[in-house]
Amino acid sequence: MESNTDMTKIQHEIISDFMLFDDWMEKYEYIIDLGKDLPLINEKYKTDEYIIEGCQSKVWLHAALIDGKMDYSADSDAIITKGIIGLLIRVMNHQTPEEIASSDLFFISEIGLQEHLSPTRSNGLVGMVKKMKIEAIKSLNQ
Repeated sequence: MESNTDMTKIQHEIISDFMLFDDWMEKYEYIIDLGKDLPLINEKYKTDEYIIEGCQSKVWLHAALIDGKMDYSADSDAIITKGIIGLLIRVMNHQTPEEIASSDLFFISEIGLQEHLSPTRSNGLVGMVKKMKIEAIKSLNQ
């Protein structure tokens, strides 16, 4: 379970990062910057098959199991959404499917992300988490 502490550690780092900002405008700017740093998804995965359902904007997610750990890449046509999926990838990337499936993503409520998103974006966030966990669980059965 060594890696699960990695997920916990990464979430605490994100919480610390968000504490540096005084207001939500600065936090949104930080989320947008995170989106700019997101590793680009291969263009061949920008198809309907890889779109995350429930998101207001288009979000493509590719997941693969590499050496027993999940490898995610994503993109979105909305800058805030791209930053949000970037946060999720930061936490879940390179973790085992078991850890992802059982993970508690406490950083989302700790930083107040969900309550600072519009209802449709909030639904999209739930959809992204769900899709990433489903992909991890599917990889267990391969």
